[in-house]
Amino acid sequence: MDKRTEQFLNDPILPLIVRMSAPNTVAFFIQAIVVLAEVWFISQLGTLSLAAVTLAFPSLMLTQQMAFGALGGAITSSVSRSLGARDKERAEKLLWHSIFLACFGAFIFLLIFLVFGKQLLILLGGSGLLLEKSLSYSMIFLSGGIVVWIAGVMSASIRGMGNMRFPALITVICAGIQVVLSGGFILGWFGFPKLGIDGAAISVIASSAFMALAMLIKISSPSSLVRLRLSRISFEKELFKDIFSVALPASLSPIFTVGTVLILTGLIGQFGSFALAGYGIGSRVEFLMIPLVFGIGTAMTTMVGTNIGAKNVERAEKIGMIGSTVAGLLSAVVGVTLAVTPDLWINFFTSDEPTYLVTKQYIQILGLFYIFQGFGLSLYFASQGANAMKWPIIATVIRFIVTATGSVLAVYWFSSGLAGIFYSSAIGMTVFGIMIVVSVKMGAWRKG
Repeated sequence: MDKRTEQFLNDPILPLIVRMSAPNTVAFFIQAIVVLAEVWFISQLGTLSLAAVTLAFPSLMLTQQMAFGALGGAITSSVSRSLGARDKERAEKLLWHSIFLACFGAFIFLLIFLVFGKQLLILLGGSGLLLEKSLSYSMIFLSGGIVVWIAGVMSASIRGMGNMRFPALITVICAGIQVVLSGGFILGWFGFPKLGIDGAAISVIASSAFMALAMLIKISSPSSLVRLRLSRISFEKELFKDIFSVALPASLSPIFTVGTVLILTGLIGQFGSFALAGYGIGSRVEFLMIPLVFGIGTAMTTMVGTNIGAKNVERAEKIGMIGSTVAGLLSAVVGVTLAVTPDLWINFFTSDEPTYLVTKQYIQILGLFYIFQGFGLSLYFASQGANAMKWPIIATVIRFIVTATGSVLAVYWFSSGLAGIFYSSAIGMTVFGIMIVVSVKMGAWRKG
């Protein structure tokens, strides 16, 4: 058994979580800063461009969550459980299965958008130049989406081996590439052609292509614990089944998450482009919290998966509860800080008063509830490692129902406007976090 696997099975839990999650957290935090920088670049083009990107955001969000979260988490889980069971050959075969599924996923997403994309954007309130900009952004992003999927599953495979540093290093490098390309292609800096929001999509695809290539080179090298070998190319029903046992239920989470975003976008769009722009800024600023949770959660996926593979369920549960507590508390700090200091950061993104007020209202309501998102989302990732997705999915569905129903009632029944929508989102977030914590405490991983 390799050294990292031994550490996952025996080392003290809290220091291990900190050590394993630190590289991912730093890397994803830097990536979040890049996302915010991109929002700033786009804000220089005006409110209409911000609104257009907000309309297109669900397609980008769903692709990344499916590639890095649902399918990526399933790959991490399968590889780590294989190594925990000391089956390296099985882990190597899983790499080819993950590449095949990544290519298939990218093709399906593009096909669906080609058939239904324009109608969906119109349904969300897109028309005229707003629709044209949003449609162009989405088409560029999804046309190159295969590199996003490959980057997602390959980085997940490397994390499944317990190597958190290399994916983190490449993420930081790609963040630097993306911020330069974003400033260049969006605003025409550094002698680049000024392409507006289309440049944002191009910068994401270009940086993702670099990440995918770096991951493929790393995982094919002799230094990789699990290698991408031509001799392991074989597709087995049992291995697809193992991946799908986590990926299929896990995919419901980003689908329902994006479904929630679509409903909220449609409802908020009724209040005007300034409301869409404000919602877009507020939701993107949440990326300051996501790196903390994602960094801890992806480390927990590997640690929990390794212990489940080794039949050490009690230790896996302790990892889940300790890690989620850290994620919840850090999320609370971020949320409260953003909520009490809106004047320090919102003006950086917009000088439009109506847009400013919507962003402020959004963050001052939802920011106070980020602790529940931290607990729930980190345990969602940990549950992937445990191959026990029943309750995380139930919690996700209930969150969708609570948020969507509450938002619709807030707008059409109680006439409480944007505040009603944001409070409904906060209640849904709270229910989500509490349900997943309770399910793990009640033994969901033992029954999963």
